[in-house]
Amino acid sequence: MDASSIGRVVRAAVAAAAMLIAASPVAVAGARPTAAKVPASRIVWLCRPGMRDDPCTVNPNATSIGPSGMPIPQPAVDADHPAFDCFYVYPTVVGGPALNAPLRIMPVLRDVAIEQASRFSQVCDVWAPVYRQVTTAGLVPSLTPGSRAWRIAYDGVRAAFNAFVAHDEGGRPIVFIGHSQGASMLIDLLRQEVDPTPALRAKMLSAILLGGNVQVPDGRILGATFKHLPLCVHPAQRGCVIAYSSFDQMPPPDSLFGIPGRGVSLLTGQRSSAGQQVACVNPARIHSAVPAPLEPYFATPNATATSAAWVTYPKLYTALCEHRDGITWLQVDDIAQPGDVRPVVEPTDGPAVGLHVYDVNLALGNLVSDVAQEELAYESG
Repeated sequence: MDASSIGRVVRAAVAAAAMLIAASPVAVAGARPTAAKVPASRIVWLCRPGMRDDPCTVNPNATSIGPSGMPIPQPAVDADHPAFDCFYVYPTVVGGPALNAPLRIMPVLRDVAIEQASRFSQVCDVWAPVYRQVTTAGLVPSLTPGSRAWRIAYDGVRAAFNAFVAHDEGGRPIVFIGHSQGASMLIDLLRQEVDPTPALRAKMLSAILLGGNVQVPDGRILGATFKHLPLCVHPAQRGCVIAYSSFDQMPPPDSLFGIPGRGVSLLTGQRSSAGQQVACVNPARIHSAVPAPLEPYFATPNATATSAAWVTYPKLYTALCEHRDGITWLQVDDIAQPGDVRPVVEPTDGPAVGLHVYDVNLALGNLVSDVAQEELAYESG
C-alpha cells in the first residue's frame, strides 16, 4: 500500500473519530482503567528483531526529488546490531462494526508499520505489538470512564511492553513511538508504567508522541500529563518527550488537536484545561524559535511488506511551534517557489483535523535524526 492509500485509511478513521467525538456529550474522568493481566501466549508481534518479512525493516533507500522534479538517489542502511530499541504503537487503521480490532496481523497493519516505523530501523531495533485497538465504532464508548473497549486495547499494549522488558529488552535504552491512538496508548502506558518507576524511566531514551495531546502547564516543559518526563528542549536530551500536531494554518476552536482537555485529550482521560496547554516540540529543530526545514519521507506505490521505494522532498516545508488563543500546534508551511513541480500535502478532512494524517511522514527524516542525536549523546556519556 502506498502513502496515499494508507492516508485514505487513516483519514477515514480520523474523520469518523472527529464526528463521533464532536457529537459525544460524555464527561470523562481523569483516571484511566487499571490494566488486566494478559497471558504471554496472547501477545502477537507485528515487528520484532529476527522476524521473517518484518515490515519494520524494509530497505530505507530513497529518491530525493528537487523543485525541478529531478530524482537523485539517496542510499541508506539499517543499523547493524543497534544498541537501542524502539517500541512502536500504530494509529487507528482498522474499521468495521466491532468496538475492538481482532488480534491478528492484517495487511493494513503491515502497511502502516512500513510507512511510519520502518525508517527508524536505521537507528534502533523496532518492536511493534499487534493490539486490539479501538476501531472508529468504539471511539465514543472509549470516552467513558472505565471503558471496556479502551481497556481491551490498552491491556494488549501493556502486556506486550511488559513481556518485552522482561524477556527481550535486556537493559537497552528504549525510544517510544506512537501516533494518534498509538500515541494515546503510549501516554497511558508511560503514565502508569514508566513515569512512576525510576528503573523504567532510566531506560527511556525518549518518547515520540504525535497527535495525542500531551499536556503541560502553561509555558512549562513538565507537569500535567507526566510528572517526571519533560518535553525535549535540546537535541542531546535524555528521557524527554517530542510531541506535536501539525496544521497548515491555525486550528479552529473545535479542533480535535492542540486544545487541552478536549478532542483527543479525552481518550487519555485528560479533561483538565485550566492553566495548561498542549505540548509542541519542533522535530525539525528542537526548541527553535524560528521555522526550520522538514525532511519528509513517503513510501511510493510499489512498497511491499519486505521492500519500499521511498521519496523525499527537500526544502519543500518548514515547521514552527505556534501558540495562540489557548491552541498549540506545529505550523507547517509550504515554501515551494514558482515552478516547483513537487506535490504538496493538504488537509483532506477539514481544518479541525489539519495535517494529522501526515504528522509522522512530514518530519520522518527529522525524527530519525533526532533519535540518532539522542543515541550519540547517550553513548558519549
